[in-house]
Amino acid sequence: MPATSHKADAAVVVRKARPDDAQDCGRICFETFTKINMDHGFPPDFPSPEVATGVFSRLFSEHSGFYCVVAEVEGRIMGSNCLDERSTIAGVGPITVDPGVQNHGLGRKLMVAVMDRARERGFPGIRLLQATFHNRSLSLYTKLGFHPRELAVVMQGPPARTEAAGYSVRPAKASDLEACNRVCEAVHGHNRSGDLNDSIAQGSAVVVEHHGGITGYASLLGFFGHAVAETNLDLQALIASASSFAGPGIIVPTRNAQLFRWCLENGLRVVEPLTLMTIGLYNEPEGAYLPSILY
Repeated sequence: MPATSHKADAAVVVRKARPDDAQDCGRICFETFTKINMDHGFPPDFPSPEVATGVFSRLFSEHSGFYCVVAEVEGRIMGSNCLDERSTIAGVGPITVDPGVQNHGLGRKLMVAVMDRARERGFPGIRLLQATFHNRSLSLYTKLGFHPRELAVVMQGPPARTEAAGYSVRPAKASDLEACNRVCEAVHGHNRSGDLNDSIAQGSAVVVEHHGGITGYASLLGFFGHAVAETNLDLQALIASASSFAGPGIIVPTRNAQLFRWCLENGLRVVEPLTLMTIGLYNEPEGAYLPSILY
């Protein structure tokens, strides 16, 4: 029996993640997504193990607003998963399993652990974005009760140097939170105030104003950021304000063909496809939005 199979069949212990787990989990995350993506002809989501470790260091902080778990086999960390608990709807990810022990049930155990946590905490819904080309994760999440909702694409490219008369973008302030929450509630039926509040404190959030009022915002224009707006023009102004797009890029729902086409016409290219999946509360969005890699 191969060594990896023996390890996978051994007792799996799922426990809460600690800050000192970040290096092992960062390495596994980098190796996992590099292998999966490149096996399917897509670029890695993380450029190096160090970048992935930095992400996990923030996620595993006691004050991050995330509940994170690791899976151990014979005392060695073999995977991890996180639940974003900062807002009304919980977001899942990143979930990673060491490439040497995949397809032996560790992913299911890590998903069940955070789903149980979400139910215990009374979240009305759970969401994630799944790499569409990864058939096994699509099947696993569907079997666990997630509903595939819509296709989105990661897009990257040069800044969209366009201007729309009457639309101005500026850094978000703490005093903008209530107005931003109203826009998010109008689009999604719930707000993401915890996520947005953190982004304002970190200095990554921006708002767009039109006719004297806030008509949209972005927590970050990039992979880990979300955006909502009353119209496509508001969202285009937000996108055009960015000097670059963080990480692999922004995530654009393809059903918003007008916005998708505008991004293509302004030089952005499709990097990879993603599928939005949900459990529990879900409202069809009423307005323009960009999900983060969590949802």
